[in-house]
Order: sequence, then structure tokens, then C-alpha cells
Amino acid sequence: MILTCREMRALEERAIADGVGAEELMEEAGRRIADVVRHFCYFARKCIIFFGKGHNGGDALVAGRHLANSGYSIELRGVFPESEWAELTARKHEELRTVLNANPSVIQKTFVWPTRIQPAAILDGLLGIGAGGALREPIRGATREMNARRASSNARVFALDLPTGLDADTGGADPDTVIGDYTLTIGFAKQGLLADAATHFVGRLAVLPLDELSKRAIPGNGDVVATPEILRQTLPRRNFDTHKGKCGRIGIVAGSRGFVGAAIMASEACVRAGAGLITLFVLEDIYPIVAAAVSPEVMVTPVKSYLDVLEAKFDVIAIGPGLGLAHASEVRQIVERAPQPMVVDADALNVLASNIHVLGRCAGPRLLTPHPGEMARLDPQSAQRGRRETVEAFTSRWPHVLLLKGARTVIGQEGHAVSYNTTGSPGMATGGMGDVLTGVCAALAGQGLALYDAARTGAWLCGRAAEIALSGGSHSEESLTPSSLMSQLGPAFEALRGSGY
Repeated sequence: MILTCREMRALEERAIADGVGAEELMEEAGRRIADVVRHFCYFARKCIIFFGKGHNGGDALVAGRHLANSGYSIELRGVFPESEWAELTARKHEELRTVLNANPSVIQKTFVWPTRIQPAAILDGLLGIGAGGALREPIRGATREMNARRASSNARVFALDLPTGLDADTGGADPDTVIGDYTLTIGFAKQGLLADAATHFVGRLAVLPLDELSKRAIPGNGDVVATPEILRQTLPRRNFDTHKGKCGRIGIVAGSRGFVGAAIMASEACVRAGAGLITLFVLEDIYPIVAAAVSPEVMVTPVKSYLDVLEAKFDVIAIGPGLGLAHASEVRQIVERAPQPMVVDADALNVLASNIHVLGRCAGPRLLTPHPGEMARLDPQSAQRGRRETVEAFTSRWPHVLLLKGARTVIGQEGHAVSYNTTGSPGMATGGMGDVLTGVCAALAGQGLALYDAARTGAWLCGRAAEIALSGGSHSEESLTPSSLMSQLGPAFEALRGSGY
């Protein structure tokens, strides 16, 4: 569920009217915030807490208490005089001070970066969803300081509920809005966090459900945020008697002279995402190169015509990565005639751009995975639309699944909720990541997932694998490669089934 501020306040009021205490909600929120900070920033042992006078600040202070108890060094930065603090916020401050006084080693009044810089966690607990309008002092000064520390010291900023300065309904941002590496939205995602213009400030989005709010929420038919709680239901654990024939026979049509890497990455990602049998179809001129370079688990078949794939028995087909346009007619025929579910990417999308009406007569369901440039070729009007509106317009016209790639991947299909992905990193902004996504989605579809669910789950897994690769310390955002992402797909699957966010 994605809520407006009014809907969120009404839900909180309903819980309080039922006897749920505001302190109880704050305690659960703070505990979950601390869990997420440790989850994403486990290598840090310092936390700077910027807190305001309201309950958002109280959430931050509760989180600080839990972090202090687990060994984090704490710096407190209250921006208002104590006389202005809400009663509950003041109480949580006193409880945190009690913990700090009992263990002076975790108190650090003035934050000093060590000679060897270790990233610190910064909590933005200045303003909650009740705030509005332009930032004023002393809040503005605090947001500027947070952004400056993030820029100069590689600190990780965790915005609590929303980045201070961002409108929770519209996504509009003050010039000094906090730039969050992570936004930990309490209870449910807020509407403004998913706005296109908000992505830069929101960063990685994590939804922190509160039990007493979740049980009182009224399910709606609107947009959704794809969380592990939702996605793990689409991917049950395998039965012990599972064999390769039950995990999908995947045919991949990819690669051309000069672009063999795309074919290799798509097929190897398919292997690592659990497909039972993978056959890669390539033209004879690149067969020796591909056969020598690809993983031994992939069967490589040389063909004179890509149409041969129509004669083979596959559960799912993936087509497009590195394919080129020299055989556009054959590609169009495969997209049109194959009865199997199909993942359509890269040059197969470019072929469709000049034959878009093929989508109205496909023999089977299709998942299209364009980046914004490919989307603009498929639908020239998308340049004038927002990302959500683009997905909705396209899927209302064509009976297929659309996965619009980007920093906040959006997935849609007529009759289903528009779904927003939460995972990922700027380190994924490099060639080949889309080829990996194609292979992962094809593998998931081969294991029985509907294309809509394969798209949502595949996007989450690839983004989480990138996060895990970066958290290991051997990669930076600049050095992350599709191959290093693929090596973390196993832990990403485990995170999906575990207690990840």
C-alpha cells in the first residue's frame, strides 16, 4: 500500500483510538530503524542523530538507544531547545542519555573522523509527514550540515519516514532537502516518495511495517511497493524431489559480432537464478567465441536462422541482448509467433519500435524491459510523461507486462497494481546490468512465476545483489560490474526469503 499523509494520519489515529499508545508505536518504529541501520550499515560504529522536537525525533532517539546498546558511538544533535520538545520525545531523549551515561565510551559529543575514514550512519529525524512548506532555521542549517557531511566524508544518511524538506504527498523538494542514501518509511510508503523527482533524495527505499498499523490498514487497489514480504510469496522453496525439468527450459536468442558479452551475461544470469536447462542460440559466425567463453552449464546452439528457436521445446524464451538489427524480420517473427512466455529486451525492443502493432497479435505473453531510451522509441510520448504514467499508458494499450528500468524501476500490467521496486544502487549504471536482468526474469518465469511476478522479483533480486556486492568492501559504486552482481544472486535470494528489506 502507498498512502497519502492524510491516510497515514487517519490510520495512526485509528490505532490510538483502539488503545494503542503513541509510545508503543514509537518504540516499535525505533527498534525497526535500528535494525535497518545495522542491516545496511553494519560496518559503521558511529551514528550522528539529528532530531527535531516532534515524534519523528523521538523515533530517531529510540533507534539511537538500540544502536548504543549494540556498540555504536553516538553523537546527538538536537536542533531545538529542550523546552520545545514534545513530552514523548523528551522522555526518549532521557532514556537514551541514561544508556549513554552508563557506558561513556559510546558518547561522542563532537564527531571527529578517524585518520582512516570509516563511514558513519547519520539519522535524519528532523521532520515527519506533518511538516510542510519551505524549510526554516534551525532546520535548514541542520539539513545543510547533513548534506555536507555526506558529501565530504562518505557518511550514509538514513532519512526517517521521509527526507527532511521533501513533501510526502507530492515529492516536491526544498533546495536544501536532505539527500538520503536510505529512506526508512514507517508503516507504509508515502505517496511523494515514489515521485520521479523525489528519487534523488529518497535513495534506497525500505518500508518498515508496524504491527498495530498493519492489522488496521484497509487494503486498497492502488499502486504498491514490492517488499520482500510480498515477493517471497511468489517464490516458494523447492520441493526436495525437484529436478531440472521442473525448473524451466529456457531458450535465449542473443549476441552478435562485437556484442557476445550480452549473450554470455544473460545466459549465465539465467543459470544463477535457478533455471533448469538453458540453451543459447547464436549465429554460426560467433559460435566459436561464445562456446569458448560461456559457462559450461549453458548449451550453445549455432544456427543459420534464429527462427529455429520456434521449433524447439522451451518453457520460456528470452530475446534481444546484443542481438543487433541485421535480422530484424526474424526477431519480429519470433516475438509474434512463439506461444511461450517471453522476455523481450534490448535490440528486440528496437525491432518492435518500428513494428509496434506486433504486440497486439503475439501468440503468448510478453515481458518488455526497456530503459528510458528504448521506451522513448517504443512510445515517443513517454518523454512528456512521468514514469508511472508511461507504464500505465503502455499497459492499457498492449496486453503485456512492462518493466521500465531506472533508479526506481516501475512494473505494470493491465489488471495489476503498478509496482515500484525498492532495491538497487547507482553502481548499476553500467552496461550489461539489463542483460543480467533479462536472464534472471527468464529463469524465474521458467520456474513458474507469471511474467508480472517474474519482473517484480527479478528487479528486486538484481538490485539487492548489487547492494550485497557493494557491502562486501571489495567494490565501490564505480567498480561494480554485472559479473560481480551475478556472483551475489545467491545471497539475494536468501535475503528475499529472510529478514531483508
